[in-house]
Amino acid sequence: MSKSDQSTESRVPSPATGVVAPEEVFYDGGPHPMDLLFGLLAALTVVGIPLAVGAIVRATWLRFRITDRTIAVKGGFLGQTATTVSYGQIQEVRSVSRGFGLYGDMVLLLKGGGALEMRSLPDYRRWRDLVEERCPTRSKTASQRSGQAGFSH
Repeated sequence: MSKSDQSTESRVPSPATGVVAPEEVFYDGGPHPMDLLFGLLAALTVVGIPLAVGAIVRATWLRFRITDRTIAVKGGFLGQTATTVSYGQIQEVRSVSRGFGLYGDMVLLLKGGGALEMRSLPDYRRWRDLVEERCPTRSKTASQRSGQAGFSH
């Protein structure tokens, strides 16, 4: 079992009672390492250099944290941008397989009209299923499980 697959706990105060309740962390880590490898292989061609730069930036600064209460993504320049959403804010989940199915991209469409994009997420099928299970507006018809067509309906 890898370090990122192990569940850990952090203490978060409950707003209703003020009692400290444990928060279970399901995943805390970066993008799948094969994304970087595929990007570096693409750099062997001039056309693939931008793909390699994107893969290097993701491997360096992108981090995901999936807990039993929230999903957080840190990214941007030097990893300074952080976005956290609770499962109650998620309206729809869309995903697409990449890297021969080893990893994938997942977009969480939020009730306020925003979206949280998670690129090169390891074991994305597991996390997609977890999010769909925990969404209060859980509807199998609302979630898109895209194949080669991408994120479109």
